[in-house]
Amino acid sequence: MNIETAEFVASYPRESMCPKDGRPEFAFIGRSNVGKSSLINMLTNRKGLAKVSGTPGKTQLLNFFNINQQWYLVDLPGYGYAKLSKEKQKTLSKMISHYMQRREDLALAFVLIDVNIHPPAKNDLEFINSLGEIGVPFALVFTKCDRTGGTTIEHNVQAFMDALSETWETLPQYFLTSSERTRGRDEILGYISKLIKKLK
Repeated sequence: MNIETAEFVASYPRESMCPKDGRPEFAFIGRSNVGKSSLINMLTNRKGLAKVSGTPGKTQLLNFFNINQQWYLVDLPGYGYAKLSKEKQKTLSKMISHYMQRREDLALAFVLIDVNIHPPAKNDLEFINSLGEIGVPFALVFTKCDRTGGTTIEHNVQAFMDALSETWETLPQYFLTSSERTRGRDEILGYISKLIKKLK
């Protein structure tokens, strides 16, 4: 897939306010500080499309980007929420839950996992299992693969998939990425392209 246009549409505080024009949506979500904004900028080849912050928990709305006038890339708040208040955490959790459960045009959720974290983080596994409970299709994106060696990456990915296999019969598709080295870009965009063709 060649991304010719990538435009910020708007940020929404509730799922009910989001666009309803039938375009497929691909949501990106992960723990705070997983490198989501950097990944989005790498995928779209637009350096400042998603705002990169050194402070975790900055994304607090449902951010929609119109890609090629064909589909939406949706940047969701992270879970983990850094130093946010319990009340704000609850609000964000409800926002994410409503989006995941109610969006008829949600084609796939990309769940971002920091490949350098070992053993697998409990809240990553819990979030993935929650997607299974509500029937949301998803794929995994292991981020920051430039920060460690190939053997460690392989070991940590295997540990994560082994943890998932305790609750999942069929393991999800996954991608290895590095925003610094544009690793995984063609694979993810190709996967999105195939899914869009299947939806037509």
